[in-house]
Amino acid sequence: MRIAILALALAGALAGCVTINATPDKPIDINLNVNIRQEIVVSLREDARELIRENPDLF
Repeated sequence: MRIAILALALAGALAGCVTINATPDKPIDINLNVNIRQEIVVSLREDARELIRENPDLF
């Protein structure tokens, strides 16, 4: 009896996986909301800063 139970358990473990193939009736829709933020940093040389400070009406 013990061998029969062990054989039954082993047969159940080795039975394999059941695969289900389902084809969707509508196409898969992937909606992505992507925000792209760009930052530009401009650094001025010291002589250009002095020129702007001395002549503020130029800019």
